[in-house]
Amino acid sequence: MLKKNKIIIVSNTAWNIYNFRMRLIRALQKEGYDVLALAPRDCYSDMLWKDGIAYREIFIDNKGTNIIKDLKLIWEFYMILRSEKPNVVLAYTIKPNIYCSIVAYFLSIPIVNNISGLGFLFIKDNLMTRFAEFLYKFSLSGSKKIFFQNNDDLNYFVGKGIVNEALAEMIPGSGIDTIFFSPDFSNRGDGRIIFLLMARLLWDKGIGEYAEAAQIVKSKYNNVEFQILGFMDVPNPEAIPSSTVERWEDDGVLKYLGETDNVKEIIKQVDVIVLPSYREGAPKSLLEAMSMEKPIITTDTPGCRQVCEHEINGFLIPIKDSKSLAEAMIRIIEVGPEKRKVMGKMGREKVLREFDERIVIGKYLDVVGKVCNV
Repeated sequence: MLKKNKIIIVSNTAWNIYNFRMRLIRALQKEGYDVLALAPRDCYSDMLWKDGIAYREIFIDNKGTNIIKDLKLIWEFYMILRSEKPNVVLAYTIKPNIYCSIVAYFLSIPIVNNISGLGFLFIKDNLMTRFAEFLYKFSLSGSKKIFFQNNDDLNYFVGKGIVNEALAEMIPGSGIDTIFFSPDFSNRGDGRIIFLLMARLLWDKGIGEYAEAAQIVKSKYNNVEFQILGFMDVPNPEAIPSSTVERWEDDGVLKYLGETDNVKEIIKQVDVIVLPSYREGAPKSLLEAMSMEKPIITTDTPGCRQVCEHEINGFLIPIKDSKSLAEAMIRIIEVGPEKRKVMGKMGREKVLREFDERIVIGKYLDVVGKVCNV
C-alpha cells in the first residue's frame, strides 16, 4: 500500500484553523492526504481532536517580538518538521509564514504561504515595517506558492521585490460556504435598525471610530442599535481594554455581544454590517454578511475595497473618519428597507461570483497536487 502524503497546516491559533481551514482540511483528506494541524492550544484544540483532525501543540507569542521566544519557536518548528517529515506545509498568519518558512527551507520541505493581511506593522511606514519586509523577503524566498487575499498586498510585495511575481497569486480570502451562509432574516417588527461590527476588539479594526459614529447617529435617531461581536483581551498591542468596552456599554453607546460559534444566527438578527478597519486581507465577516444579503459599510482600504462596491452593495468611507462613518450609517438608514434589500442581494451575487470557498479549495488542491506529484 502506498504511503499517504502528509500535509501540515500551521497557524497562530487553533481557532483560526477550526473556523477558517476545516473545509480545506476535509477536502485534502477526501483526496487521500494525511493532515496535521499545528497551532497553540486554545479551546478549539479539543474541537479539532473531536472532529478527527490530528493536532500538535506549539507555543507562539502573538503579543510581539520577543527574540528569545521567537528563537524557541524556530527550534520548535525545526523539531516538529524534522520528525513529521511532511510532503508540504501550508502556512497562515505572520509568525508561521516567516519562521516556519525558514525552517522548511533548511529542511528542504516545500511550503505554501498565505498572506491573509499585513497587520499593524504595515499600517505605519517605519523602521519596524522595513524589518518586517526583510524578514518576509528572506523567509519566503523558498516558497512554492504565495497566496494573497487582496491585490493591494500582492502588488505591494511584488513591487517591493519581497516576493517573486511568478510565485504570487491572489485568492478570494478563505472562501465562503454560500450554502450555509444563505439569506435568512429575522422578522423583529420593532422598527429598530441594528448595526453590527464583527471583529477582534482591536483599535485598528476601527472600533473607536465605530463608537464615535454611533454617538453621532444616536443623537439623530432613537430607533438604532449598535452591536459588537468578537474576542476581547486578545494578545495584540492594538487590543482595546475591557474597561473601555464596559464604559461604552454603560453610556448606552454600544452593546457587546461577547463571542459565539454561531455567527450566522447573529447576522440574521441585524440590518447592516460595519467594519471600519485600517487594513484587511479579505474580511470574512463582511463576506459572511454579504452571503446572507446584508448591506455593508467599510473603509476604502486594502482588503475592504475588494469586497465592497460603493453604493452597490454598501458604502466605502475613509479610514479613521468617524464623521464619514456616521454619514454612511445615516445614508443607509434613510434609503429605506427596500433599497437595503437590493444592496444585500447585490452583495450575495458578488460573493457567489468571486468568493465561493470552492474557488479557494480548488487552488489549494491544485498546488498541493503539483508539489506532491499526484
